[in-house]
Amino acid sequence: MVLIAENLHIISKITKEAIANRDNNYILNIAKRAYQNGFCVFDLNIGPAKGSLAGSMEYLTKLLDENLDAVFSFDTSNFDEMETGFASVSLEKTKKSFLNSVCADNEKMGRGFEIAKKYDSNLIALMFNPKSGIAKTSDERLGLAFEILENAAGCEINQNKIYFDPLVLPVSVAQNQANVVLETIRMLKEGMEDVHTIVGLSNISNGSPKELRPLINRVFLVLAMGAGLDSAIVDGFDIETFRIYNLIAANRTADKATKLTSLDRLYFSLYNTISSFGDINEVEYDKNSAEETAIIKTARVLLNKEIYSHSFCAIK
Repeated sequence: MVLIAENLHIISKITKEAIANRDNNYILNIAKRAYQNGFCVFDLNIGPAKGSLAGSMEYLTKLLDENLDAVFSFDTSNFDEMETGFASVSLEKTKKSFLNSVCADNEKMGRGFEIAKKYDSNLIALMFNPKSGIAKTSDERLGLAFEILENAAGCEINQNKIYFDPLVLPVSVAQNQANVVLETIRMLKEGMEDVHTIVGLSNISNGSPKELRPLINRVFLVLAMGAGLDSAIVDGFDIETFRIYNLIAANRTADKATKLTSLDRLYFSLYNTISSFGDINEVEYDKNSAEETAIIKTARVLLNKEIYSHSFCAIK
């Protein structure tokens, strides 16, 4: 199980400019901050890597590889750039790194599988078809996963190297899709041997108020882990999310853990409820605690039991 730091991405205008300008200090400050928080896998999101961003995958990979003991998620739609990233580090590291990503598209699968096979890397597979868009149901997503898996087998890609991403949509835009993703993760883990699951965690809170985003992300992560999630691309600056993830991943039950806060125990209860097909309404919590109440409210929204609003999950 692994968490991947998302912070080096061109979605941020400042970071995009820093990458284009080869600003070593800015980039290393971001990477070292996440590294000190416990992250050792970095998603390098450079988009199509055109114009001023051409050559940036090799630049980023070499810079971080020289300064940190890290491995990478090479995140670009430009497969030439992606391969330069793989070629810039040792084979020992490429085996632990990720090709991010392929989808249910013959051209993308062909080139992506070729690179993943060559470098024996992990492979993130989006449950997405560019012609039909993002599937709306768990069954449709699962169908795309089987299509990708069949093609991967034809290219001799080991199943245990594949991480399926069911594609999380913002709860503020498509609330019912959060629960669909949880269902998809569960179905994947039950229906396919050896494959892994991964999500871009921050997507769930896109469009929500800044102060609510960490709470929404953490609660969804716990619910997804209960459904069988193996990995996530997350905010490398969010120490609390990293702590909660590792606490649950290491123990799986509150009975085995020590020195738990009341919030920790509540997160364990949510995890156990999802993993055992339990009822969210039966989760016990301190109704006098604003923090515990906010966690439960957030869980109910993500499970589509309550209507989302920007103020619904706020701690009051």
